[in-house]
Amino acid sequence: MVTRRIFLGTLGAVSIAPVRRSLADSLRPTWLKGFNLIETKNAPFGSAAAEQSIRQLASTGATAAAVIPFLWQSSHESNDIVMGDALPGDRIAAGITQLHAAGLAAIVKPHVWVPGSWAGGIELDDGLVDSWYSAYRQILLNISRTAEDQNAEVLVIGTELRGMSASNHWEKIIGDVRASFSGKLTYVAHGADEAEQVDFWPLLDAVAVSLYPILGADHAYADWDKAIAEELDRVEAVARKYGKPVWIAEIGIRSAKGAAERPWESAEERIAQSDMALQAEVLDHWFAELSERDIQDIWVWRWLTDPDGGGAEDTDFTVQNKTAEGLITQWWNKG
Repeated sequence: MVTRRIFLGTLGAVSIAPVRRSLADSLRPTWLKGFNLIETKNAPFGSAAAEQSIRQLASTGATAAAVIPFLWQSSHESNDIVMGDALPGDRIAAGITQLHAAGLAAIVKPHVWVPGSWAGGIELDDGLVDSWYSAYRQILLNISRTAEDQNAEVLVIGTELRGMSASNHWEKIIGDVRASFSGKLTYVAHGADEAEQVDFWPLLDAVAVSLYPILGADHAYADWDKAIAEELDRVEAVARKYGKPVWIAEIGIRSAKGAAERPWESAEERIAQSDMALQAEVLDHWFAELSERDIQDIWVWRWLTDPDGGGAEDTDFTVQNKTAEGLITQWWNKG
């Protein structure tokens, strides 16, 4: 029998054997709160540097982190999707092992990398659709076996694939993954817009979303709160419709002036002056609204395996070694 680490809260006990549920019932309830953890070249999973970074991550009060394998295809119109070489199976396994060693739940959350575009931009001609899903399914099954072998708690079947999520292919993909992975499954929709269009939520364990709505001008706090509340109202409506918990699979913002106008914007898209206070302020408003709604499953974008990642001069999403890290630590250690 697989001796899976069991986490409770909205994650729930993994009901694949009665003995696991009885063991889980004696554990302290917790939530999936943590970070999307990105491997850097100088600190690969399995290294002492990654271990140090994960210990720092855990010290924030986090209970989980997501390991991110990247799939790749040459363009948004191509069906040549393959497993990328940035995070092969052995390092996915090493990442899960290191998270568990730090007492954290492990989430495996594949992303598709599309040069010059993004996962949500994938839209294929009818003649390419079946072959894309066939290739995607096989890659996901390979990832799911690694996740199962290493006792990962959660597997994400896809992230922000808004051009491909309205398809009957997902029913078979989810069924096949269920047969190979005994943990929890979800899909990460790109905001409320995509979450409202997904029809396979009944087959999954939670409604998960990435949230980067336009907030407004820097320090326009009333505008921020309105945008955050409206987005969450819609997401919660979807979750109520299907009787599922809400998981916030991504919230985040650059530590850069002007970032609240375009929270999804990366450092490569716009040169800007560092503003660590703005990043912390935006996350504080998100956490306040999520706390008010008792939504506790939150995976901040992002943290790096490099323990020296982030810092005062960094203007990207990384929160470590910035004001935002301290802010998150305060939220997760309240009470």
